[in-house]
Amino acid sequence: MTAHPATTPQSDVSPGAMWFALVVVYVAWGSTYLGIRIVVEDMPPLLSAAARFLTAAVLMGTFLAVRSGLGVLRVRPRELRGAAIVGILLLAGGNGGVVLGERTVPSGLAALLVAMVPLWLILFRFAGGERPRLLTWTGVLVGFVGLGVLVLPGGGAGGTTTGIVFIVGATLCWSVGSFLSPRMPMPANPFVATVWEMLSAAIALVVLGTARGERPSDFAEASTASWIALGYLVVFGSLVAYTAYVWLLQNAPLSLVSTYAYVNPVVAVLLGAVIVAEPLTGAIVTGGAIVVVGVALVVQAERPRSPVEERETART
Repeated sequence: MTAHPATTPQSDVSPGAMWFALVVVYVAWGSTYLGIRIVVEDMPPLLSAAARFLTAAVLMGTFLAVRSGLGVLRVRPRELRGAAIVGILLLAGGNGGVVLGERTVPSGLAALLVAMVPLWLILFRFAGGERPRLLTWTGVLVGFVGLGVLVLPGGGAGGTTTGIVFIVGATLCWSVGSFLSPRMPMPANPFVATVWEMLSAAIALVVLGTARGERPSDFAEASTASWIALGYLVVFGSLVAYTAYVWLLQNAPLSLVSTYAYVNPVVAVLLGAVIVAEPLTGAIVTGGAIVVVGVALVVQAERPRSPVEERETART
């Protein structure tokens, strides 16, 4: 099977389904930064990430096998290779880097740094010969302005240089994986693709974690809060949100999918205000509003245009 085009959604996908999946990614992933921060307080970072993805893969694979038969998990070698490459980039490199970084970087600052993803994606598209519209570039820049305003109340303090480098590297891995996913042979069923991606990432994370000196015995010191947070990451971060993300990569414009990186920090700020009574200042409200404007600009720029609009654009 060949991959779906990177910027052209399938014609039979309803806008309602696309937006529902986007909201799931917006909200669920916005809350996972706090979950990761709790997990890495007393769990081995890479091995805990491996446990997260292995558990999620087994649960999803079992569900698919029970529902459609074991044969549904069979894929061609080239599809398995594509899923493994994408999974290692997105999850072992992307999530693994964030997990390592959040040992010394606050979750809010981590979410802000991950907002680099849309910029990387636009640069990759440009380098690949595509010419994103001016409105797309404008939306990206406006989004980063809003994110800058959002970080001002906290000053972005508390992160070490090493932790920040880990997270910046993670954004690069995630962007490469997102860019390659619709361009590589992948299993036709996005849920099957998710299973193989998570399994591949889990294996890679076990190898990397072991090389770092992490051991399964390290889990013995984990607190109840860390186990609860890990369970939350399995269900909402991997099973629910990541599956929605994989589906979106195959059915929605890439620039639209990448807007989650703008919204996630806003969700993180709101959760902090509601759950742990962090102050909701004027700067936070203003920054959040600017972020929403940036997202709206990207959505407008990347929406499918009618033949009439295309002709009008060609004339100008």
